Amino acid sequence: MTSQPMVADQETRTPTPSAWWARLPWLRIGIVLAAVVAAIVLAYLRSGSTVVVTQAVVTGILIGGVYGLVAMGLTLIFGVLDIVNFAHGSFLAIALFLSYYLVAGMGMHPYLALLIVLPAMFLLGALVQRFVLAGAMGKPLENQLLITLGISLVIENSLLLFFGANPRSVSLPGDQGVAILGAVAELSRILAFVGALVLAGLLFLLLRRTSLGTAIRAVAANDAGAQMVGIDTRWIYMLTFAIGTACAGAAGVLVAPLVTIEPVTGALFNIIAFVVVVLGGMGNVVGALLGGLVVGLAEQLGALLLPGQSPLLVVFIVFVLVLLLRPQGLFGRSGS
Repeated sequence: MTSQPMVADQETRTPTPSAWWARLPWLRIGIVLAAVVAAIVLAYLRSGSTVVVTQAVVTGILIGGVYGLVAMGLTLIFGVLDIVNFAHGSFLAIALFLSYYLVAGMGMHPYLALLIVLPAMFLLGALVQRFVLAGAMGKPLENQLLITLGISLVIENSLLLFFGANPRSVSLPGDQGVAILGAVAELSRILAFVGALVLAGLLFLLLRRTSLGTAIRAVAANDAGAQMVGIDTRWIYMLTFAIGTACAGAAGVLVAPLVTIEPVTGALFNIIAFVVVVLGGMGNVVGALLGGLVVGLAEQLGALLLPGQSPLLVVFIVFVLVLLLRPQGLFGRSGS
């Protein structure tokens, strides 16, 4: 009878390596920064050009901020609804085509399209959760996976049917190169990065400083307990999925001037978003933003370290290493 408390007391006094690792988040951040610095040094030794390495770092940070925004919506949905949303990238593709139509068809400024695309994607997300996913809540995981995968296929094939397979593009008026620390970055990339940080900051404030955010965090922590204190979890589920979908829509508008717009464009962002979410910690919104920066840097520096290979090769190497060493993600909490 007395042995169990003694074990608990012993574990408290001498933490396991995983518990020790979990209690030192700044140490983990320091290790990540050290790994980034090491990668930068290796990239310089490989290329022999400071300008090339600086260009890769600047580009990686800028695109990493957008990756973080895409992943924040995905990890928010998982953290609250406990659903792995395979349709997240397809929602981003819808936003890309909406942005293209507003710019090419109506002459709207690419970033002013946010004023229309954000509410539209929020409404679409609410409708999908209310009328499609609500019935899958509490059901086996494979049911939810198949439903979101089916939604993704329907969206991609609908876009292909209505818009065709011809690639499209959106141009930003006045887009030009801007000098940053000796590198040159397109104005569109800088604006996309700044926009992603602003929207990520607004989402963080929503979750931390509003009653809605408190309710969302309560449902994410314990939905049964949230119901006991009077929170309508069905309403929170719908709003959370809508907010996550709006994040994908916002990312779609921000990257529209940077990518080729096709029905399958969202699939690549979907893969990257899942990698970012796992690296940052499933359900960790701040971790998603930090994970996005890590992936962006790994992608760009990987192109220098392994020329001739896919830039995503280094990303997946990092992904596998994190899964082996810390399955809960770089910034996720330990389950112990």
